This record gives sequence, structure tokens and C-alpha cells, in this order.
Amino acid sequence: MKIFYGRAADAASEQRTASFSGVVWADPVMSATDNITIANVFFSPGARTYWHTHEQGQILQVTSGCGWICVDGRDAQKIRQGDVVWIPADERHWHGAARDSYLAHTAISLGKTRWQEEVAQQDYLDRTERKS
Repeated sequence: MKIFYGRAADAASEQRTASFSGVVWADPVMSATDNITIANVFFSPGARTYWHTHEQGQILQVTSGCGWICVDGRDAQKIRQGDVVWIPADERHWHGAARDSYLAHTAISLGKTRWQEEVAQQDYLDRTERKS
């Protein structure tokens, strides 16, 4: 057994830039252990991930704010504090904050994350405007 105390010991908050649009910060909770990682992620308004997939899936638990989750080929779905999202293995998606709200979630990623291209601003607007 191992206990993880809300944040990896001696780990600094990381500003994520390589696979995120906008201002995004993450606090590692559990570094890769048995091919699982856990991080608390904070998205400023309008910030989001790039398109990506997870080898064995991902669980998102929204802890505060309001945002979006979008599966390729579909409109984005609104997510709010208290929501839990299951993303199956290899499902291409992105997630991030609404234009007028921050979003914080705990991300539990199973297996390798495969980062892809940036979600274009117009694509973000097109997929979220109809649902606001």
C-alpha cells in the first residue's frame, strides 16, 4: 500500500504548455504508478487540452468551475463541479474550461497519453457556442 497526500511530495505546480492552449496549471498527485497517473489540473477561462487519446482510458472528476469535454465528431458536452467523466480507451477527445469560467478537475489517466494537434480556436467556439 502507498498513500498519496493530495499532491506529489516536493513537486512544484507545473504550467502546461506543450499540449494545452491557454493558461493551464497542474499539480501532480501520483506520478506513473502501475501505468496510472493522477493530477489536479486548473484551466483558466477558454483554456483546453489538445486532441488526445489514452491507451486504457481516463477518468475526470470536476472539482470546481465549469467547462467542456468533446469527443471527435460530436459537439462538446458541458461539465460542472461534481461531474465525473469516463473516457474509454483510444477515444479521441479534448477537455477544458468554458469561455467565462475556470475549470479544475482531477485527471486519472490510464496507460500512455497520445497527444495530437491543437484544438483550433474556431473549432472550440463552433463546438461550444451551440451548447452554451
